[in-house]
Amino acid sequence: MQPIPDGNYDVVVVDSDVDERGELRLEVTVTLGPYVGHVVALKKNHVESRRGPLETADPYALLGIPGTLRVRDGIPTFRPETA
Repeated sequence: MQPIPDGNYDVVVVDSDVDERGELRLEVTVTLGPYVGHVVALKKNHVESRRGPLETADPYALLGIPGTLRVRDGIPTFRPETA
């Protein structure tokens, strides 16, 4: 799949796991626009979190969380929606 172009995208978390080093890994999928269905893999350092929904010991609790994917200079950053 081609890299997603720079821009802002509405996304939802479709996969979440912790790797052998204890690093959070997420996959988000675009939910609107011409890139709907495009999946982007992220590591914790590309996820913005301020003691929000991503600060959990259970990665499966993150499934279905909506947010915004911001891509700048080809680098994606995910910001979850907060209640």
